Amino acid sequence: MFFAETIVRWSDLDANMHLANASYMNFTSFARIQFLRHCEIKLSDLAAHKIGPAVLREEFSFFREAHEGQEIMISVEVTGNSENGEIFEFEHNLYDKKTGTHLAYSRVFGVWFSTAERKKTPPPNEIFEKLKANVNWDEMKILSLNDLKSLPVHPQNIDPKIFS
Repeated sequence: MFFAETIVRWSDLDANMHLANASYMNFTSFARIQFLRHCEIKLSDLAAHKIGPAVLREEFSFFREAHEGQEIMISVEVTGNSENGEIFEFEHNLYDKKTGTHLAYSRVFGVWFSTAERKKTPPPNEIFEKLKANVNWDEMKILSLNDLKSLPVHPQNIDPKIFS
């Protein structure tokens, strides 16, 4: 399991003077990017292939408050992947670095996204191999297009005249 470390900054706080919900999301995103760096995948590699990870769903459970100056450890675990790598799932746990107190849990579901074609796409083999080398493939869920279709919420367009 990979861990990323960060610290709660003043700008991460909400009106209650604890870590804002949106900041938890920023922390897990930061941790995933750190994990990619750990896998020797750089932003320039993604740009060269015109791809990037796109989060479709992220859910949280919050257990304890975090405050300004608190050092946070964020676990990164790839818990699901499609066979070609285009669909992924990550789980994160956030802990107080000094006490080990479990602060929050997050599960992220997403796809690799072509920035040129604006649709999901498998990552290039060189990137997929680097990811596979850093995860336990045998303990991972194998995801499929059915997992995308079974997300609990789907878009429901409305007539824009309702806004008038």
